[in-house]
Amino acid sequence: MNAGKTLFAQVMEFVPWSSFARIVQHYGGNSGVRSLSCAEQFRAMAFAQLTWRESLRDIEVSLCANSTKLYAMGFRSPVKRSTLADANESRQWRIWSELAALLIRRARKLYARDSLGLDLDNTVYALDSSTIDLCLSLFPWASFRSTKSGIKLHTLLDLRGAIPAFIHISDARLHDVNVLDLLAFEPGAIYVMDRAYVDFSRLYAIHQAGAFFVTRAKAPMVSRRVYSAHVDRTTGLICDQRVMLTGRYPSKLYPEHLRRIRFKDPESGKTLIFLTNNTVLPALTICALYKSRWQVELFFKWIKQHLRIKHFLGTSDNAVKTQLWCAIATYVLIAIIKKELKLEASLYTCLQILSVSVFERTQISCAFPGDDYTAEPASTAKQLILFNI
Repeated sequence: MNAGKTLFAQVMEFVPWSSFARIVQHYGGNSGVRSLSCAEQFRAMAFAQLTWRESLRDIEVSLCANSTKLYAMGFRSPVKRSTLADANESRQWRIWSELAALLIRRARKLYARDSLGLDLDNTVYALDSSTIDLCLSLFPWASFRSTKSGIKLHTLLDLRGAIPAFIHISDARLHDVNVLDLLAFEPGAIYVMDRAYVDFSRLYAIHQAGAFFVTRAKAPMVSRRVYSAHVDRTTGLICDQRVMLTGRYPSKLYPEHLRRIRFKDPESGKTLIFLTNNTVLPALTICALYKSRWQVELFFKWIKQHLRIKHFLGTSDNAVKTQLWCAIATYVLIAIIKKELKLEASLYTCLQILSVSVFERTQISCAFPGDDYTAEPASTAKQLILFNI
């Protein structure tokens, strides 16, 4: 039984503080700081994420209400909302992005052997983006349309463990396809994308890097059939073809064969056309890979529902990115704890329990029952009977 440390302090022990200190030193994060160091700032932001605090005042009041436990949680002095606001505004957001990158690398190693549900040894990534709407009057630097602002979260999700391998935060005006220019493609990996990323020059760059892509075709796509493979139409497959692009510009941008698979979804009845440069995998596996792309949609839905990224603690570019990166680091940190301690509870359950138990002095491995946990009814053997019927 852990008699000294709170759950929050035990969670923070999984942060690589020595590596974090080198990051802080590189950016001069603690230069001239008298109170609220970068480590304390991250603790405060992680506390806000875990306990669903939605304002600076919420953070200040909640921590001050437990002032006797703050030192053991890593706070040298009470956290003031004005100090935290100034830190979010002035300290370089790249400190938190590099911390998140450290945690992501650690998490991906832990989840590398997880099953995809497909007989594949390749690393499979799903690429997509999600827009977070902002108020135009409060966030004029992120102007999106005439009536609102917005930022866009571009995410490359490793489908083993649903761990983000790459994240880029931009204003909402940046088109999704431009993010392909920022990626270093991993040879042998499979990148699953929707039609927004269909740009033949960029797809050819993936092909030349020795990686594979799976996406859907845009209409119209001018092409010439080169070869047709036999398909079993009872499985929903309509055709499996090799094609050459015949348009004036597409044929120059992608001068090699593409694989085109036409599939009728038995659930929706829609006919889908997939494009890939992988000629080895079975056609049904290609269709299943594209279906697995929905994991990135679920990831966006999950973090918007369970992390505090809709109510921002500051209005500047730096403050918004600081909060987003701290939220991502917290998400990955809980994923690491779940894997290293072999917890049966889901990430949702872990966050729910932490949200009400961060100040409890309980061994962390004992604090998270499985999702199917049900409390045993209290014994009534010694209960006095008032009425005999």
